[in-house]
Amino acid sequence: MVRTVRPPGPRTLAERAASAHTFSGPEVPRLTLLVPDPHARFTAVELSGQFVVDEVLDRGYGLCSYVFAWDPEREPLSTVDPVLTPYLTSFGDLRMRPDFATLVPLPDGTSGVVCDVFWPGGEPVRLAPRHVLTEQLRALEGLGFVPSVGIEHEVTFLDEHGPLTSHGVDYAVGGTERLRPLLNDLRAGLGSLGVESARAECHPGQYEIVLRHRDALSACDDAMLQQLIVRAVAAEHGVTASYLAAPQTGQGNSCHVHLSLSTTEGSATSSAGGDGLSAAMRSFLAGVLREARALTAIWAPTWNSYVRLRTAPFSPRVLKWGVDDRTAAVRVAGRDDSLRLEFRFAGADAQPHLVVAALLAAGRAGIEEELTPPAAGEELGALHTTPWEALETDALARLLGEEVAAGQKELLRAEIAAGCDAVTDWQRRRGALRA
Repeated sequence: MVRTVRPPGPRTLAERAASAHTFSGPEVPRLTLLVPDPHARFTAVELSGQFVVDEVLDRGYGLCSYVFAWDPEREPLSTVDPVLTPYLTSFGDLRMRPDFATLVPLPDGTSGVVCDVFWPGGEPVRLAPRHVLTEQLRALEGLGFVPSVGIEHEVTFLDEHGPLTSHGVDYAVGGTERLRPLLNDLRAGLGSLGVESARAECHPGQYEIVLRHRDALSACDDAMLQQLIVRAVAAEHGVTASYLAAPQTGQGNSCHVHLSLSTTEGSATSSAGGDGLSAAMRSFLAGVLREARALTAIWAPTWNSYVRLRTAPFSPRVLKWGVDDRTAAVRVAGRDDSLRLEFRFAGADAQPHLVVAALLAAGRAGIEEELTPPAAGEELGALHTTPWEALETDALARLLGEEVAAGQKELLRAEIAAGCDAVTDWQRRRGALRA
């Protein structure tokens, strides 16, 4: 089985492409083509390795256009927005092209490879989350900077009796005994992705898995591959791996993004002040803080996301930054060569490529405008607290383009409509109290 090594640290897009594995059919009997969709999950098509060599390397492989404009139940969005019309009219084929820098063994015995997606005429699909991120990386490289990104996800493990720990086990060894058989298999399944650390977390059944820092595209691909592998291995144990942003009231599963900047020549940006941040990083921070509220729909894409945003202080919605302060929305973490910004906005249900793309777009604007961040601890407002408030923004189009803005707004409208259609246990309980 071929394993593609994920090197730590930043890489330009050109350096990353040059390191891609040269694929030949016999070494991989079965290959699963994977495409990230807007709901932080993969669409998948399994092919023989030889067929990929014979047909797919030159021509790509078909994928229905509606996968970038469907709801979580895989139903096409109901929309009249003309920007989304090409995705929802004839339901024709896009073309998947594998990126062999992503090759990884999967628990089902196949090898997985993440793909870019193009229209039949060769134009990139602008709603594809992977393309959105790639465009932001190109723009940042145009300013002379390359990010290094580390993503940490929290997950809750449950079986038919509930969470696999009956109480919070933050940093614990004892109390995690029911998790151990699953964790043993996860260590093997995630070995090729470069896990930096894993530990029990503060809510029942909760665990945190941190991937080592790497180039931004690999970081986001691997974060999704990690979720895919974790869910598959958990299912073999009769366990559900839940990335719900708020498993219960007062609890939160997060997607924290650690980010630093280097120059395109490979050198670290130089420090500019007592907090250790370079001038570029300070401006990047200022840009993200300025735009964070307007980008709430990216950090919080589901109805449940907004329950998580109420679980302060560790899911902080108040916009402030601080040095090694986990109650701040942005934490300056590490020191010297490991100094980085930790962005704590997003829930575990957020789409990683879009989260990092939004950070890069907002941060790049800060660099271009030479913005200065406020003093550490100073509050600059807060993220939106409801999904309908998050619709009231024009920043998505300005920062990420018209198609992405239209897609995200329609997805959030569909989420709101589905939530208003649902009858929940909470509604039944409240109704009973009126009796």
